[in-house]
Amino acid sequence: MKLYYYPGACSLAPHIALREAGLPVELVKVDLAKKQTANGEDYLKINPNGYVPTLRIDDGEYLTEVAVLLQYIADKKPGAGLAPKAGTMERYRLMELLNFISAELHKTLGALFNPKITPEWKEDRIALFGRRCDSLAHKLGSRPYLMGGKFTVADAYLFTILNWTTLFQIDMDKWPKLKDYMARVAARPAVREAMNAEGLVK
Repeated sequence: MKLYYYPGACSLAPHIALREAGLPVELVKVDLAKKQTANGEDYLKINPNGYVPTLRIDDGEYLTEVAVLLQYIADKKPGAGLAPKAGTMERYRLMELLNFISAELHKTLGALFNPKITPEWKEDRIALFGRRCDSLAHKLGSRPYLMGGKFTVADAYLFTILNWTTLFQIDMDKWPKLKDYMARVAARPAVREAMNAEGLVK
């Protein structure tokens, strides 16, 4: 498999999942401004949307969208336990979490990457993100991971998005449960490997 990524972007989530699953992957860095890969390919021919991640699977097809890639990776290696079995209520709970992270957290914080964002809109997005963090902290409760005692692909996605709070200098002290959660996930060997490979940690 081949993962097209940009360091620290949402493509970090499937990168983490691939390492957690122990699946071999070739990393291809994408220049999102130029829409070109590090080896000179026209990225728009690979993903016409022009954003990451894209996963080239072994039969040559391309998959896009974080939540889809995460479930594909989990299903490729079910023994890794990164997602509940398809068709179970637990799997739908995982899908519920993935959709929440995508629609309510990823899109909210992702707006801050827009260089033309107004101060008022930025303030609104950060306030909305704070309300979603209130909900997340309540959902997490005393559990180590989103679905309980076991790390899943939802944790790979949530960690990736929460990691942007450092980039945008959003103070997370109000949510100690989420700060502890971030530290717990960051300490996982596969997470450290992924972040190191992307040049995000030394």
